Amino acid sequence: MECPVTVSESRFTRTRRELRALLTLALPIMIAQLSHSAMGFVDAVMAGRVSPRDLAAVALGNSIWVPVFLLMTGILLATTPKVAQRFGAGQETEIGPLVRQALWLALAVGLSAAVILWCAEPVLHVMGVDPELIGPSMTYLYGIGSGIPAVALYHVLRCFSDGLGRTRPSMVLGICGLLLNIPLNYVFIYGHLGVPAMGGPGCGWATALVMWFMFFGMLGWVHWAPAYKASQLFSRFEWPRWQVIQRLLSIGVPIGIAVFAESSIFAVIALLIGGLGSHVVAGHQIALNFSSLVFMIPYALGMAVTVRVGQALGRGEPREARFVAGVGIGTALAYACFSASLMLWLRASIAQIYTPDATVIGVASTLIIFSALFQFSDAIQVTAAGALRGYQDTRATMIMTLFAYWGIGLPVGYALGLSHWFGEPSGPRGLWQGLIVGLTCAAAMLTIRLARSSRRRIRINTAVYSST
Repeated sequence: MECPVTVSESRFTRTRRELRALLTLALPIMIAQLSHSAMGFVDAVMAGRVSPRDLAAVALGNSIWVPVFLLMTGILLATTPKVAQRFGAGQETEIGPLVRQALWLALAVGLSAAVILWCAEPVLHVMGVDPELIGPSMTYLYGIGSGIPAVALYHVLRCFSDGLGRTRPSMVLGICGLLLNIPLNYVFIYGHLGVPAMGGPGCGWATALVMWFMFFGMLGWVHWAPAYKASQLFSRFEWPRWQVIQRLLSIGVPIGIAVFAESSIFAVIALLIGGLGSHVVAGHQIALNFSSLVFMIPYALGMAVTVRVGQALGRGEPREARFVAGVGIGTALAYACFSASLMLWLRASIAQIYTPDATVIGVASTLIIFSALFQFSDAIQVTAAGALRGYQDTRATMIMTLFAYWGIGLPVGYALGLSHWFGEPSGPRGLWQGLIVGLTCAAAMLTIRLARSSRRRIRINTAVYSST
């Protein structure tokens, strides 16, 4: 009778230990992600206080640069699992050469992203943007584009630090960047210290300075802190090596496309409901904005799971990697229970934070119900995707994500919300129901893929161990 109890206690102790390690790693990432999201909130609030035109210019600029930013940073996320596996295997001297090549990749991708933003004016014309808004929107994008190369380089150094299990630097720099963003916005919006008043679009130039500050801050941190010395990142200079960069791209491009596919579907839904009236659009935006804020927690958990899985595989412990993934998914589901309950209980109060308009509050409250329902599938899919990144199994993740969102979720949402295929169209509710279907399919497929990847890695490790 004692044996099962002992096993149970051992499993409980093991789970508690892993949960503590996971949350220790994830908490700074959560704070960093929330700080980055808060910068966008501050920009919107400060631009909106100038005029609706300035706020519209910033919003249009965000619709251009945020998808480009997500695609770029998704590609560079390949650095994290590769660093984590080498660190777990005790091959720290191999980390420096890898990160040097990742920095070359970041420079190339960052400059390309900047050029795209600087040349985005034709896109605004194609979108049918009011001609009076094109000028200020481009001013905003010129500023953001000036900082994009810096944030690309910062992101690689952050992935390097995260892969070593050092997540505090991104938290500290994220908070400092947020605090710096507010006075810089004031300077560029209203014109102080010799800077001409630029209105809301000045937020773009303030954000660019914050991006450069965060890059140089992270560069100094990893250069001077003793924890990074063993990686020998600054021991020598290396020119780009295509073979290494190609391996990074083989992992990173599927990640970038998967992240882009998930984020862009929300933008497409916003365009689809654009003709249903301003109250519907405003209600959708409120539900989406709050959902994005809530999503930062499981997203940070997914990033922490990537590191923990990668380090376990590097140590040659595939069973431990599978256990880490399971604890991560369980933790995300526990958070989903809390967040969904809170959203269902306070949905009207949440909407009232954004607007006093009763019609908009009614639309937003209804959509927040659907947002609460997909918290569970969203939590599973983002942590499963994080674990698969730790396995460096990203191509299948990309295919499954594209199929779930664009092949299932969007068609179902369109059929329910905007067509007469299943009766009277339900508008935004049908589109959000499609989101639930898409996210649920993604969660199911990614979980199955994760189970197969973990079993395959265990079999390979067992075969290697038996042959030796």
